[in-house]
Amino acid sequence: MKLKSIALTLASLGVALSLAQPASAQDKLKLAIGQRGNWDTSVSEVGTRLGIFKKHGLELEMLYTQGGGETQQAVVSNSVDIGVAGGIMGALSAFSKGAPVRIIGAETTGAKDLYWYVKSDSPVKTLKDMEGHTVAYSTHGSSTHGVLNAFIKENNLKLRATATGGPAPTLTQVMSGQIDVGWAAPPFGLPQLDKGEIRVIATGNDSQIFKSQTVRLLITNTNVLQNKKALIDRYMAAYRETIDAMYSSDAALKAYADFVGIPEAIAKRTRDDFFPKEAIDPDKIIGLDAIVPDAVALKYTAQPLTKAQLDELIQIPPRK
Repeated sequence: MKLKSIALTLASLGVALSLAQPASAQDKLKLAIGQRGNWDTSVSEVGTRLGIFKKHGLELEMLYTQGGGETQQAVVSNSVDIGVAGGIMGALSAFSKGAPVRIIGAETTGAKDLYWYVKSDSPVKTLKDMEGHTVAYSTHGSSTHGVLNAFIKENNLKLRATATGGPAPTLTQVMSGQIDVGWAAPPFGLPQLDKGEIRVIATGNDSQIFKSQTVRLLITNTNVLQNKKALIDRYMAAYRETIDAMYSSDAALKAYADFVGIPEAIAKRTRDDFFPKEAIDPDKIIGLDAIVPDAVALKYTAQPLTKAQLDELIQIPPRK
């Protein structure tokens, strides 16, 4: 009887452990993230380092791209579950052409963080001086591509728009004379600006189209949204919690600084000078009344998306 009792106890314990395992297991999501190290693109990394995504039962595999265009392509091809920092114009364009892309959140509103610069000895002084020069953007369909197209349209500029990838290779091309005007986003370029090696000639907010409008997105594939909706909902809950921590926690600021490899003072400057908390609020796509016709004007879509189409495209999980 004693042996039988022990056996039954062990069997019961085994059943209990097997039932407990799914609750403690981490579900995996693969992310394509545009531009490693930007404050706004680092939410998933900081949340992982703080244990927030783990608390929500998620393990994130993060792959970094050279820009929103590459990020969107990874989503459309179903190579990743979520794309971080895809350009809004690129998403509207892809959706209008039947691509299986859906918006699950805003990533950045306003374009103050994006800036265009030249070497300190460049004759280019203003945005309009870009006329006739080679001007950088990251990848086709990215937010930098959208802003540059807006610069061209709003100022009637004729220039040579050139895809240069991320901020690091862009800086190399500017300093070596291959490109006249480069682009970047903080914290990248702040040391060069402080030393006077480069000068800012325009920011994304110099475009009336992108100022105070959502410019980058969190996106997913329709297949992922259908088959992993519960995981997407948990991801967004953890994402929101991480943003709260990034604006209230010294640990979050340190995690970001450690991730990028910069002093905490530079991390704080990046946050406080370029990214007010509302700029990375994922719950609202701001400025659709202007963005939709602008997408037509900039030739991203052939005609304005209807309300029904926008309702299908934008499926932000509600806060709980």
